[in-house]
Amino acid sequence: MHSFAELTAMSSHFTLNALHQAQEELNKQFETSSATSLVKRAQMLRLQKIIFAVGMFSIFEAQLQDGVDGKYSFSEVAKILGNEGKSALQEKFNNYKDAINALKHGDGRSYQKLVEKIPDLHFRVKARGDGFFEEGDISEINALIDVDDTFIEGCTETIREVTEVIRKVRPDYFG
Repeated sequence: MHSFAELTAMSSHFTLNALHQAQEELNKQFETSSATSLVKRAQMLRLQKIIFAVGMFSIFEAQLQDGVDGKYSFSEVAKILGNEGKSALQEKFNNYKDAINALKHGDGRSYQKLVEKIPDLHFRVKARGDGFFEEGDISEINALIDVDDTFIEGCTETIREVTEVIRKVRPDYFG
């Protein structure tokens, strides 16, 4: 099998292209109709991005745990990044990990950490008390994180960067 990071990048590109094509077709239909079924389809496309991002990062976690001797975990990744002086990458990795946790579990520790850092994040987090990211956007669904193309691309890039650092330190890690 090719590396997970490489396959993730290819999969992200493929998924985003497919979703863009579906959105373009949907936009054409919206020109002549505003049927509830079209609104549901718009929301489904947004939900698909969340499902993709959560799945991708969760499988990355499994790849890490299956790494070398079954000892890779998020705490091991933090140690490796810290030892390699990659504090900015460690922060970025933690932010995506917390975002995925907030998507999976809702309002909890991970979400609370992100709320404190909203101005510094490279993706959008719904602040406490906010009902919408963009009021009037019929495609918006109830989620604490805005999983758009930028989020998916950032998550994919973070997986690649973390994998590169691990491979430098542990050449036997295939991920």
